[in-house]
Amino acid sequence: MKSKLSLLLLAALSANAGSQENMSYQKPPQSILELADFQRAPVVSMDSHRKTLLLSYRNTYKSLNDLNQTEMRLAGLRINPVTNISSTLTYVNNLKLRKVDATDEVQVKGLPENPLISYVTWSPSEKKIAFTNTAAKGVELWVIDVETATAKKLTEANLNANLGTPFDWYRDSESLLIKVLPKSRPALLDASKDLPSGPIISTSSGATSQNRTYADLLKNQNDESNFVNLTTSELHKLSLNGKSSLFKKAEMFDEVSFSPDGKYLQISSIQKPFSYIVPLQRFPSKTIVSDVTGKQIKVVDESPLNEIIPKGFSAVPVGKRYMAWRADKPASLTYAQALDGGDPANKAEFRDEVFSWDAPFDKPAISLVKVAQRYGGIVWGNDNLAVVTDGWYDTRNTKAYLFNPSNPAEAPRVISDRNMQDIYSDPGRFETKYNQYHRRVLAIEDNKAYLLGAGHTRKGQFPFIDELDLGSLKKNRLYQSTYTDKIESIVSIEDVKKGDVLVQIQSKTEYPNYYFRNIKGGNQLTPVTQFKNPFTGLKDVSKEVIKYKRKDGVELSGTLYLPAAYDKEKKEKLPLLIWAYPAEFKDKDSAGQSRHNETSLPSPAMVHSFIG
Repeated sequence: MKSKLSLLLLAALSANAGSQENMSYQKPPQSILELADFQRAPVVSMDSHRKTLLLSYRNTYKSLNDLNQTEMRLAGLRINPVTNISSTLTYVNNLKLRKVDATDEVQVKGLPENPLISYVTWSPSEKKIAFTNTAAKGVELWVIDVETATAKKLTEANLNANLGTPFDWYRDSESLLIKVLPKSRPALLDASKDLPSGPIISTSSGATSQNRTYADLLKNQNDESNFVNLTTSELHKLSLNGKSSLFKKAEMFDEVSFSPDGKYLQISSIQKPFSYIVPLQRFPSKTIVSDVTGKQIKVVDESPLNEIIPKGFSAVPVGKRYMAWRADKPASLTYAQALDGGDPANKAEFRDEVFSWDAPFDKPAISLVKVAQRYGGIVWGNDNLAVVTDGWYDTRNTKAYLFNPSNPAEAPRVISDRNMQDIYSDPGRFETKYNQYHRRVLAIEDNKAYLLGAGHTRKGQFPFIDELDLGSLKKNRLYQSTYTDKIESIVSIEDVKKGDVLVQIQSKTEYPNYYFRNIKGGNQLTPVTQFKNPFTGLKDVSKEVIKYKRKDGVELSGTLYLPAAYDKEKKEKLPLLIWAYPAEFKDKDSAGQSRHNETSLPSPAMVHSFIG
């Protein structure tokens, strides 16, 4: 009997194991579907004159086809080798234009069928907009005429976007410099078919170094060969009528940028040897400056392979860092160099020195300023004014200084000196404006600059605009939001003298929209966008910021979401999902500060803890 029962049970199990239900993908209940299956509001981009809006629409989620694309992971890159573009991009699927003072959106005509749009970029004249379209077999370049709202294709699917944006506008807005796949490009090696030509040999110098655990590194010679194949491009000059001419022969071109006056190009290329322990950002590189015909003017930097770096988060490589064009000059490069060997353990009065190097680069670079901590960047103003920042990880200190680029002997003046993690003391970011080269520089009016702050405080968030006198360094508050039931984010100052400011406002029930606010005329608001809230199903959800003190005295906070109609008097227990992420702070006061704001708009991504 026992044997017979065992046979019957085995037969039943075999029958179940051999059968499969022919199930299709299922949909959730309608209430959940309405929250999940919504149309995203477009991403808004405006021209610098605030006359025209570009509205970029995209799908709410990636499709199964998007997720099923071929992917290669090499030296920190994730690439679709069929289309030669990053496999991690989220594409735009439609573009519309709109006048700021109108409400009707104008559909851009002539867009590709089923477009996969990325790298949308206004021309310097702002009369054209370029973008790439990822077709079945590669990346195409398209351009929009803003006046007629019409798009046209400029290239076949032959652009190389594996290292990022594959084009840059010439200053005259009549041509573009593009990265093109070489016609003689060899086929990629297949690890399942093509065996490496030799063993993997690693050489150690014996030096010790700290290195993070990086993902997607090169592993063998086949990876190296495929990396070279995928990152190699020719540079072509392409006119808006589609005429193309070779600008530079094939290399592993990385960064390409025009000088502000458009007369020179900074061109960086990846060099060998490669590494199996660090990503491509630390591979050797060579940077040259050429004129607009492609003629090399100067090799301005040659960086070696950077596998070995001193210990510490403030450690940096020896050599030129952050080389870029100065925004306030027609053709001057700026860069920083470590004065302490890049090693935080070495004592030094100054850690970094910043240089400026004028075209045609036939004279030595000039020292502009030295900073006591690690160089953090410069907001350029004019010949006599610029703001430089520095910081040090171990102390969490950051400083901002006002300095005179034309007189390095003049001591920099400290504008702010604070704990970078202390959000309540954050003075804000300096407002910038476009100069004659269409580059952003300090917005200065009557020897005053302007700071736009997020306005986090113990009592809530109240964004502000401060006026900074560049002579006395005294501040005057021009405006501070007083909302307690909404969030107002200050985007930019449009006209200082008139008091016109661009802001974005949202609440628990109002979708984030843009407005012009006049801070001198009764704080009037003029709507720029009027996007509707797609999450009306969440209007009755309870959202509040809760605060509590840990046993060691650290004050912590979080955002608590409760379902609609939840009875807070009865306090019925419900399943709880907690999302938390550890962060390292230098002091408990900074750790206890809160960015949470209960007046922001709830969205499905934020409240999935109670759905279902």
